[in-house]
Amino acid sequence: MSLETITTISPSTNQPVVTRTGVTSEDLQRIPEVAQEAFRSFSRSTTLKQRQEIVTRALDILEKKKDELARELTEQMGRPIAYTGVEVLTAIKRSRYLTKISDSVLGEEGVVPGEEEKGFRRYIKRKPVGVAFIIFAWNYPYLILVNSLIPAILAGNAVILKPSPQTPTIVEQFAAAFAEAGLPQNVIQYFHCGSPTLLETIVRSPLVNHVCFTGSVAGGLAVQKAASDRIVNVGLELGGKDPAYVRDDVDAAWAAEEVVDGAIFNSGQSCCAIERVYVHKNIYNTFVEEVKKVLSKYRVGDPFDKQTQIGPVVSKRAKDTIQAHVADAIQKGAKDETPANETFENPPAEGNYVKPTLLTGVNHDMIVMTEETFGPVIPVMKVDSDEEAIKLMNSSEFGLTASVWTKDVAKAEELVEQVEAGTVFINRSDYPSPDLAWTGWKNSGRGVTLSRFGFEQFVKLKSHHIKAYPK
Repeated sequence: MSLETITTISPSTNQPVVTRTGVTSEDLQRIPEVAQEAFRSFSRSTTLKQRQEIVTRALDILEKKKDELARELTEQMGRPIAYTGVEVLTAIKRSRYLTKISDSVLGEEGVVPGEEEKGFRRYIKRKPVGVAFIIFAWNYPYLILVNSLIPAILAGNAVILKPSPQTPTIVEQFAAAFAEAGLPQNVIQYFHCGSPTLLETIVRSPLVNHVCFTGSVAGGLAVQKAASDRIVNVGLELGGKDPAYVRDDVDAAWAAEEVVDGAIFNSGQSCCAIERVYVHKNIYNTFVEEVKKVLSKYRVGDPFDKQTQIGPVVSKRAKDTIQAHVADAIQKGAKDETPANETFENPPAEGNYVKPTLLTGVNHDMIVMTEETFGPVIPVMKVDSDEEAIKLMNSSEFGLTASVWTKDVAKAEELVEQVEAGTVFINRSDYPSPDLAWTGWKNSGRGVTLSRFGFEQFVKLKSHHIKAYPK
C-alpha cells in the first residue's frame, strides 16, 4: 500500500515547509505492543528519583535548543518569533514545576494511610496506568504536550505521541532530547498521521490504557466515540468561548490593554483567549475608545520580523471561518469599529492574515458570541449590571475560563463563584498556571492537567490491606 504523505503548509506563505510520511495500519498494531513491553521494563526498573533526573536532563537539552525550536514553531504555525521562544521556555518552566511537586503525589509522601487499627496496616499507593496515548494540538504545542507527557513519564508510563500535522517536529525534538537524557528505548514513541480512521486504530487498541486529547470539540467527541466500546479513560481538553466582564470602576485604558492582549495574542488562537467582552454601560463608550487606541498601535506582519505582534492564522479555512463570524455579526447589526492601522490593511500578500477586529453592538443572536471563533476578534457587548453580565457569561455551551476586571476584588470573588468555568480570573486572563488545575466545564472537556491533580489521570490506585500473622 502507498504511504500517506503529510505536508505542513506555512500559514505566512501558504507554501509547503515540512513533509512527513504517515504510518500503516500494521505500524499501528505494532506500536502499542512495543509500548507495553517498554512500560513493563521502565516502570519496574526505575525509581521516581531516576525518572525525575531523566526529565530534568531532557529539559536542559531542550532549553539549550530554544532558538532552533522557536524558529521551527514560527515557520510551522505562524506565531511571531518575538513570542515562540517564550512558549518553549514556559513549557520548560512548567515541566520543572511538575517535576518538583511529583514527590508529593508519586513518592512516599503520596502514599495515603488508612485508619489505624491494632494488628492491621492499610494504605493506598498510586501505580502507573500503563500506556498513555497523547494527541495534541498545534496552537501551543510545547505547552499542551508537557501538560500530559511530563506527568505520564514521571509516573512510570510509556507514551505514544501523535502531533498535529501542522507542527510535526515537536515530537521529534522531545523524543531526541529524552533519548539523549537516558530514557529507555520505546518509552516514548510517536507517529505522524492525517487519517482519522488510522488514528482511531490506536484509540481502540486494548493495549492503550489511557487517552489524552487536546483539540476541537468535534475531535474530542470522535475520540470519545472511538473509545466507547471498551473500558478506558479519556481525558479531553477542548474549546472555549471565554468571557470577560469589565466593571465600571476600572481604569478603562488599563483594562483595554489587558483585554486586547487576552483576546488577540497568538492571533486569538488559544482555547482560553477572551472571545466575548461584556462591559458595564457606565464605562462602555470609554472602554471602546481605549480599545481603539490600543489596536491602532498593534503591528500585523511577517512572523519572522521581531517587531510583529500579530502573525497569520493557521490556515485559509481558519481565515474563512473568522471572516464568516464577523460578516454574520455585521449583517445582524454589529458595527466594525476597528481603528485605522496601515499594517491591518496591508499585510503580507501570501499568508492567512486577518486584521484584529473590534465589533460593537453585538448580541447572542450572532455566532461570534456563541461559537468558537479562534481568531483575533474582539466582540464587545454593553450590560446594565453585574447580574446581567454573569447570566450572559454562563449562557454558553463552553466553560473553560472567564475573567472579571474590577478594582473591587472582594466583589469580584463573589461574582466568580457564580461563573460556570473551570478557571476564573480576576484582573488577569489567558494564563494556565501550573499550580492550579486546568480543567474544562461543560463542552470544554473533562479531566485535569497541571497541579498535583494533573498526575491523577496517569495513575491507578492500589489499596493494600495487611493483617499481622496470628501467633
